[in-house]
Amino acid sequence: MKLLLLGTGGYYANDRRHTACLMLPEVGVVLDAGSGMFRVADYLATERLDIFLTHAHLDHVLGLTYLLGVLTEQVQQRTIVHGKAEKLDAIRTHLFAEPLFPVQPKFQMKALADEVALPENGKLTCFPLAHPGGSIGFRLDWPAGSLAYVTDTTALADAAYIDCIRGVNVLVHEAFFAEDANDMADVMGHSCLSDVAKVAAAAEVGLLVLVHVNPQLDEDAKFDLRPAQQIFKNMLLGTDRMEIEF
Repeated sequence: MKLLLLGTGGYYANDRRHTACLMLPEVGVVLDAGSGMFRVADYLATERLDIFLTHAHLDHVLGLTYLLGVLTEQVQQRTIVHGKAEKLDAIRTHLFAEPLFPVQPKFQMKALADEVALPENGKLTCFPLAHPGGSIGFRLDWPAGSLAYVTDTTALADAAYIDCIRGVNVLVHEAFFAEDANDMADVMGHSCLSDVAKVAAAAEVGLLVLVHVNPQLDEDAKFDLRPAQQIFKNMLLGTDRMEIEF
């Protein structure tokens, strides 16, 4: 299975990174719809998409407004956006309010169940995360591999979601702060790199991929992985359009 990172930055896009969007083109699954969503057309391999939203903050949903120009009308009509009911209500009411976006979307919105069947005998399960306004994480399992996506939360070595992601082949986890900034992490609901490494070690994952990084970092060299690799070695910093096989 191929995972594409279409947006690996947090909060706002910059010259190097768009905001949160992951894609598994072989099964038509997209995780979050940030500004990286415009790249979906470059990799589309199915006649429909299932888009799963972690929450409704703008850096994770504004790409839904791009679909009018990104997808053909036929694909749009077959596409389903999955999210918690209250988040979808907020998107309908605000993001697609006529003064902001006067064209009503052609895709469907569907309240997310705790477990969703995916193509090729896969399944997606969701679990709650601590974040201002509320967020959820995803675990995706297939017979040959597994993936977890955790963003917009404050990582802790004993986080409740560790059991939900235990043993996955790939963990994609936010790491907004390259260095310890625990006070800011608590206030903003984001994670420090060292704490994310502790989560990956506790969950015994195969590979840790870091996303939702601080857009104010003007170069990746300032995101030093070496201290965190003393805690969990097999990690890499995600970049836009990176491809990962699992």
